[in-house]
Amino acid sequence: MNQTTTLSFFRFERWQDRAWALTMMGGARLAMARIPDLGFWKLCGSGTGEGFTPIPNTAVYAILCTWPDEATARARLSETRIFQRYRARAVEDWTVFLAPTSARGEWSGQTPFSPVSEPQSGAIAALTRATVKPRIALKFWGRVPDISAMIGSDKNVAFKIGIGEVPLLHQITFSIWPGAHEMAQFARENGPHASAIRAVRDGAWFKEELYARFAILGDTGTWGGTSPLQGLKLT
Repeated sequence: MNQTTTLSFFRFERWQDRAWALTMMGGARLAMARIPDLGFWKLCGSGTGEGFTPIPNTAVYAILCTWPDEATARARLSETRIFQRYRARAVEDWTVFLAPTSARGEWSGQTPFSPVSEPQSGAIAALTRATVKPRIALKFWGRVPDISAMIGSDKNVAFKIGIGEVPLLHQITFSIWPGAHEMAQFARENGPHASAIRAVRDGAWFKEELYARFAILGDTGTWGGTSPLQGLKLT
């Protein structure tokens, strides 16, 4: 069996549902811990715009999970009461199913992803997660608007969002690309992204960081009225 990672997004419209989703950042923990077959998991909020800002977006929340295989992942997400409650209150939800192909670093002191072999072609997803040192937070977030504008204008990126566990200090970026070449081209270009990476390395901005890549297995639901995977070649 190959480990499957899921990332589920939920969009809430009414203020009552947004308030409920906020309380579930703490209130859902007990229910999540009781789900059979669930490995590593995190409850996340998001930032405004495309998520790459320190200002919380009270409408969008995300849940990341690891499972022993794709069949188990699909069954648990469909049948488990806590996920049903999220979907019942959300005006839109979308889950992407992922197979980790590479990972380095730690998340909350753990190595959550178990990579399989890298695919030769097809769309890929990238996830970065970092714990920002408090004394560096303002400097870090000063770099983010330029990076956000750069990734937002890249015609190759099929989906991108910034999420996090704790505002300002725990930042996660998630993006989907047509292939490894397009993603590498963005990462290596001179500009805000490349200069930020150099600054992070030179200044040791993070207490903990993780970088992972995934093959995309499929999805369920919609985001913005359609599947973000539409038109992409999956592995």
